[in-house]
Order: sequence, then structure tokens, then C-alpha cells
Amino acid sequence: MARFSPEDRKTIWDMREAGVPVKRIAKHLGRQNSSLRKFIADAGGRRPTPRERSSLRLSLEEREEISRGLAAGLSIRAIAEGLGRSPSTVCREVNANGGPKKYRALVADRAACRRALRPKRAKLAQGRRLRGIVERRLEAKWSPEQISAWLASEYPDRPEMEDERNAEWRDASIGKPPRWAEVRT
Repeated sequence: MARFSPEDRKTIWDMREAGVPVKRIAKHLGRQNSSLRKFIADAGGRRPTPRERSSLRLSLEEREEISRGLAAGLSIRAIAEGLGRSPSTVCREVNANGGPKKYRALVADRAACRRALRPKRAKLAQGRRLRGIVERRLEAKWSPEQISAWLASEYPDRPEMEDERNAEWRDASIGKPPRWAEVRT
């Protein structure tokens, strides 16, 4: 399926909100009726709300300042002070995006936007091995805390084997079907 340009998307939603039938919108754009219907259905039938970044999150401009500060040899504390941010915020940002020598503002900003997307796929839905281990322990009547502690001691250097200690375990321990159950084939 061919993608719609930003101008086409705006036209689609403007015409849709004006009550123009899908067939007429497709004809106006010179596109297939079915591709337009799929586009509308994928969006839930409504114009998507534009994403807005919270003021609590670092902006691209702040990330550029961090990058320039690192290039100039400034300390994390000095960069943070210049931004009016906590040193721990700047330190986490730098470490999450390649460290002081590899940090690039645009790459870091795109990665942050990608990480902010919701909903996220549960770690237990992604990893077959982790899911199998957790399911076997739950069937053996282990508590979520026991499984969590065991995973931490058994796989200390394997982030893909870290558990999700919050919603996954709450759901499993109170008898709700866990989020990964619907992924099973």
C-alpha cells in the first residue's frame, strides 16, 4: 500500500470531517477506495491528535546544548546548571544515548520519541524464553517476588531476562490473564 503524504493526510481528515464520502475523497486524491478505508480504519476513524512533548522532557534544543557542552569538555554538572536541569537528568540522558564520546543530539531525540510511543509490547510477550521460565515458576506456585529475585540472581548480566515487576506480576498474582497470554499461539 502506498503511503499518504502529510498534505494528503490533512486533505483526507479535512474532507472526512466535512462529511465527504470516502469514495469521493479517494477519487479526489486519485487513490484506491480500499487503501483510503484502511488508512481511516487504522487511525480508528478519527484524526489522530498531534503528539505534544511534555515540558518535563528534554527538548531537541536542550539535547543540542548537552552535545555542545560535551564537545567543549564541560562537566555534566556544568551542562545541567546551564540548562536549569538536574545533573542526574543530564547524566541519564548521556548514558542512555552512547555516553559522552558518542552522544548526538538528533539521534538521542529520535530515540527518546521512539521510546515514548505507547502502548509498548510487554517484555514477556517479546521473549519466549523469559515467558516460558516465568510461566513454569508461576505454575509451580512461586510468588512474583520469588521469580523476580531468582531471575536477578540467575541472569545478572542479561537485560533481556529481566522481569517486568509491575503490571505483569500484579496481573499474574491476582488471577487476571497476563498481557502476554493473548500473544500465545
